[in-house]
Amino acid sequence: MRPAGALTRTTIALALLLGLGWVPARPVRAETTRADRAIGAAQRSLQRNPYDATAYYRLGDAYIQKARETADVAYFVRARDALRKSLALAPQHGGATRHLAYVLYSVHEFAETAVLATKAIELDPGDGHAYGILGDAMLEVGDYGRAEAAYRRMLERETDLYAWSRLAGLKSVRGDPASAIETLTRAIDEGKAHQRPRESVAWAQWQVAVEHFALGDLKAAEARYRESLATFPNYHRALAGLAQVRAAQTRYAEAVDLYQKAIAVVPLPDYAAALGDLYVKMGRLDAARRHYDLVEYIGRLSALNRTLYNRELAYFYADHDRQLDRALELARRELDVRRDIYAYDVLAWALYKNGRLAEAREAIDQAMKLGTRDARLFFHAGMIHLGLGATDAGRAYLGRAIATNPYFHVLQADLARRLVSDGP
Repeated sequence: MRPAGALTRTTIALALLLGLGWVPARPVRAETTRADRAIGAAQRSLQRNPYDATAYYRLGDAYIQKARETADVAYFVRARDALRKSLALAPQHGGATRHLAYVLYSVHEFAETAVLATKAIELDPGDGHAYGILGDAMLEVGDYGRAEAAYRRMLERETDLYAWSRLAGLKSVRGDPASAIETLTRAIDEGKAHQRPRESVAWAQWQVAVEHFALGDLKAAEARYRESLATFPNYHRALAGLAQVRAAQTRYAEAVDLYQKAIAVVPLPDYAAALGDLYVKMGRLDAARRHYDLVEYIGRLSALNRTLYNRELAYFYADHDRQLDRALELARRELDVRRDIYAYDVLAWALYKNGRLAEAREAIDQAMKLGTRDARLFFHAGMIHLGLGATDAGRAYLGRAIATNPYFHVLQADLARRLVSDGP
């Protein structure tokens, strides 16, 4: 049985693509996953006993996994409702409390996430995953010291795929991609050995590929993306990642096809924007404009979208010189909720595009304070310094962006190379 709402999301994605002139080669038949089976089992249990707190907990857990598989945030809403019913029946249920914390984290309610994760720890001090979710919330609000402390306590209790994956994220943001890759490899090995959900293993394989791509290693990135797709076929993250590799290899037709497949699975604004940029690179400006319009449409599609995709839309508007006042508004709104380095980066970029260069310089300094090795950060720093007239520093940052990853963006990498070679 298809869970309620899944058809709606697929229909929206296909309708959007058909409106852009995309025609599927053949109908795609959704595969029944472990999450689908768990949803059905929990629903049957609740039909027999509608006051079963454990069944509501299991239903919430299954909805979380389905949300991860599909990237359909509606499943997080269903998970939230199921878990709240579980806690209404059993207020001291540590697992339901921890799961609800994860749901709230997933919809960017980070302050409440931290409160619930702390409560889950109080209910079950041995629950390493509750420490992990607390660390996740601290990471999002830029409290990296507390995030590290939470992750250390997590690892004292858990050494599984989920624990290693979380630690890898902290290592990456602190500028140690080699350790991040090693830690993610441990996560994948553990996930395979203990038969963790396929999407969870595929996620870690995708994340390893992202780390390799960020270092400009196309061969390793491609191999890991293919492994992710073998683990979880038609995985939208891996499809979009492989599209990025194909674009870097100038295999543009293949990249277009892969982006279209990713959007057909779930229409995310990042995918539509990346495909639009690729069309610009190919000289297909009408197609690019249609996909840029699609980015804005997705961002406005629902109230939850207008919260979840603030950062993506702010980057999009600033990157493409569209609605620059809106870009700055969204970037400031992000900083109210999240104070990680990328909240400062998107603010810096929006300030730069609005001509507020001194403020942009202050924000980009905050974005780079951890030593993160991200070509996009270096590119933004370079453009801001050039705007301030600091030519040598600006060109040095642009050169660093290219040296870190010469393929970091299908359009901006070309601009960085041109400015380094020819001067501003």
